[in-house]
Amino acid sequence: MRRIGIFGGSFNPIHVGHALIASHLVESGAIDTLWLMVSPQNPLKQNSDLASDYHRLRMTELVSRRIENVTTSAFEFDLPKPSFTIDTLTALQAKFPDDEFYLVIGADNWCLFDKWKAGEEIIAKHHILIYPRRGYEIVIPKNYADRVVVVNAPLIEVSSTQVRERLAQMKSVSFYVPEAVEKYIVKNKLYMK
Repeated sequence: MRRIGIFGGSFNPIHVGHALIASHLVESGAIDTLWLMVSPQNPLKQNSDLASDYHRLRMTELVSRRIENVTTSAFEFDLPKPSFTIDTLTALQAKFPDDEFYLVIGADNWCLFDKWKAGEEIIAKHHILIYPRRGYEIVIPKNYADRVVVVNAPLIEVSSTQVRERLAQMKSVSFYVPEAVEKYIVKNKLYMK
C-alpha cells in the first residue's frame, strides 16, 4: 500500500514555496509519494486571472520532474467542476483501492475546513497533513489527533498572488518561482498586462 500525498491547488503559478513543501513532505517520510493535483476550479477562489489548465499543468510539471517521488496530476480535469476535495478523494480511492491518500493543506485552509464540503467525511476516511502558514494558528481537536497531523515544513512567505502582481507590474519574479517556471511564464507571456 502506497501512502500518497495529494497536494491540490490552482498553482497559478506554482512557486518556490510549493516546491519546498512538496520536497519536504516526501523527504520527511510522512508519505511515499506526492501528487501535485492541479485544480481546474477551486470553489473557494475567484478565477478571473487563472491561467489555462494547460499552462498551469505544464508549469507544475517543470517543478515536479525535478523532485524525487513528486509527480504532477491532471486527475481533477476529468471530474465535474467545481473541484470539491471529497469528490476527488472518493474518485482516487475508487481508482486506486490499494493505496492510502493523505490530503496536504496549509494552515490557512485548515482554518476554513469547516466550510469545506464533507469535511468530516474527509477526516474520517483520509489522513490530513497540515503545513504552517504565517498568521494562522493550527488547532487540532483531540478526536482528530490520529488522523490530522502538523508537518514541520519550512515557512515560506511567497504566494501565487504576489507572483502575478509582480508580473503584472513587469517586475522580476526570480527567487519567487523556479527558473524553469519563470522562463515558461515569460515565453508564454502569462500574467503580464
